Amino acid sequence: MLHNPTGKERLALAFLLGMLAILGPLNIDMYLPSFPEIADDLSARASLVQLSLTACLIGLTIGQIIVGPVSDAKGRRKPLLICIFLFALSSLFCALSPNITTLVIARFLQGFTASAGLVLSRAIVRDVFTGRELSKFFSLLMVITAVAPMVAPMTGGAILLLPFATWHTIFHFLTLIGFILVLIIALRLKETLPPEKRIPSSIGTSVRTMGSLMKDRSFIGYALTVGFIHGGSFAYVSGTPFVYQDIYGVSPQVFSILFGINGLAIITGSFIIGRFGGIIHEKSLLRIAVITAFIATAVLLTMTIVHGPLITLVISIFIYMITIGMVLTSTFTLAMENQGHRAGSASAMLGMLPLLLGSIVSPLVGINETTAIPMGAIMFITSVIGSLAFFKLTKQKAEQQ
Repeated sequence: MLHNPTGKERLALAFLLGMLAILGPLNIDMYLPSFPEIADDLSARASLVQLSLTACLIGLTIGQIIVGPVSDAKGRRKPLLICIFLFALSSLFCALSPNITTLVIARFLQGFTASAGLVLSRAIVRDVFTGRELSKFFSLLMVITAVAPMVAPMTGGAILLLPFATWHTIFHFLTLIGFILVLIIALRLKETLPPEKRIPSSIGTSVRTMGSLMKDRSFIGYALTVGFIHGGSFAYVSGTPFVYQDIYGVSPQVFSILFGINGLAIITGSFIIGRFGGIIHEKSLLRIAVITAFIATAVLLTMTIVHGPLITLVISIFIYMITIGMVLTSTFTLAMENQGHRAGSASAMLGMLPLLLGSIVSPLVGINETTAIPMGAIMFITSVIGSLAFFKLTKQKAEQQ
């Protein structure tokens, strides 16, 4: 495949990689409006339903650790085809789950297989694009990907409006998407990592590659920044279905809209990086995003403590999600620019940390179902830690520039 493709080839690649990357957001967000229904149908507490999200996030995390290095050794196309086919099967497993325990197991498998779409779409971008074109194309991919969190819960809410639909129907829909993606990949995606650029596959090699990344101060600084700031957003993902619907009394459809508009926020943040990254250094834009995330989550925590009106939560979260779009885009381009042949492993680590943290914080939000304070506190604390990681670990290089 040509480097830095243009025109129709570029747009086709953006669409295809966007389809792969949205598996994660679809997997996470589409069933959120059905959380209360799942709790009622399976006679499960809110924290147990949130545990199904945790299981998915753990699967996404572990899957990236495995799929990333494997793709560095075997190429991108074959592992992707196998994983997406298994994603379709695991989605069907979710749809047929008769109890919360089975659903949690099925969600882990669904997350594990969906991880290939996340990690390999980013690795393919690094294979194909270089320099400024890498940043520009990844911003475009982020815009496409950001539509998924906006559309996914709305789609889930719309599915639930159908007279025959239940929460099972949402997973049947994901099964169909999985099989369609398998067909598209088989017909349209070419291998992007030639044999001469592959790393021999072994556990030792994978460990050494990951170890070398851990010793890269700049890389790990960006990885921890996105890990904590983006990871903290999963407190919002798992918390708002209950906070908005049970505490503030909105319907599943209104929740879907309130949740979905934050996709516009992510698009806005990614657009800011893509539009101004060539004018203002991306480190400077990232610094602005980190500080803004801290302020937005501080306001959000305050509003949850005083039980402020819903609009104050919605606005605070919207601003926070703008910073998520900025952080996701800028940390990727800054962290990946010097990774070369270990792009798969680097991409896996960048994608792994937010999901790992998200898997930890998601069930914590349900500790007290009568208040939004746990959600606000977790988002604020993770923003503080992410800010410290940015200013401490990337400080020296940022000052040099």
